[in-house]
Parts: sequence; C-alpha cells; structure tokens
Amino acid sequence: MEQDEITIDAPIAGMSLTSEIGSRPWQKPSQYNTVDEAVEYYLDRLSSDSAMSQIVDILETDVTVTKLANIIQLGSVMEGVHSIDVGVLVAPVIIEFIQLIGDKNNVDYKTGLDELDDASTKALERKAIREFKQEMNQEDNTEEQEGSMLNENVLDEPSGLMSRRV
Repeated sequence: MEQDEITIDAPIAGMSLTSEIGSRPWQKPSQYNTVDEAVEYYLDRLSSDSAMSQIVDILETDVTVTKLANIIQLGSVMEGVHSIDVGVLVAPVIIEFIQLIGDKNNVDYKTGLDELDDASTKALERKAIREFKQEMNQEDNTEEQEGSMLNENVLDEPSGLMSRRV
C-alpha cells in the first residue's frame, strides 16, 4: 500500500516569533506622529470617491459608525501609519467624518454610542441591585445573630468526637 503524502500549506507553529526585530510595520517608527498629521491623512484617504462609496455600503449593512472607525484606525496602526495613542485621539474625528458621509448620502446609520450608554447603564443597575441584596442579607444575618445571643444563657458546651467533657 502506498500512502499519499499530506501537504499542509500553513505556517509552522512559532514561526511568527522568528522574524527579525523591526521587520514588522508596528515595530518601526510610525509615519505620522501627531494628531494633526493623522487627521490630514484620514481626511485625504476617506474623502476619495471609492472610500466614500465603500463607507456608504458598510453603513447600509448596519455596522455601527464607532466599530467602523475603530477598524479603520486599528488597521492603520497595524500598517505603521501612526501609533495606537494617536489612533485613539483621532477616532472621534473619524467618527464625525463617517457620520458626515452618512448624512450626505441619506444613510440611516447607527452610531454605536447609544449601545455603550445602554450597556454601562445596565451594568450599573446590576451592580446596584447586587449591592442592595448583599446589604439586605447582612442586615438579616446581624438580626439573627443578635436574637441568638439573647437566647444564649450559657456558653455552648463543646461537642464532637475529640472534645473534652466537662
């Protein structure tokens, strides 16, 4: 019997750890180091006709504006265009520009900011309810302890297999 060789066209495990230091785009100094330079880069890049049509198509598929802006700026970080901190500072500008494109093309888009508010509000509500329940349980436990202390006339005698008898 002859066995066919199975060839797998995939990287070897750990291969990503063997590249030269500085050979990846994110390991090199970025192209744009200030927020102003990054804003100019994004405004030029996103104001082209092809980029605008792609943004409109994406917004029509119910992708939120905040997610799209984060994808755009994180992609630029991975390409070495700017650092992550500049990307975080530029994100609100990208969001506003995407909303402007959506408004200009009469697209009904979702900002994604409402979801953040709802999620944080729900988390705060759950936390408050949890704390209230804990306080109520503690009050019940203290009342039970006070009642049991009043009913105790004498110290409990030790009981168990190894306890001393009095």
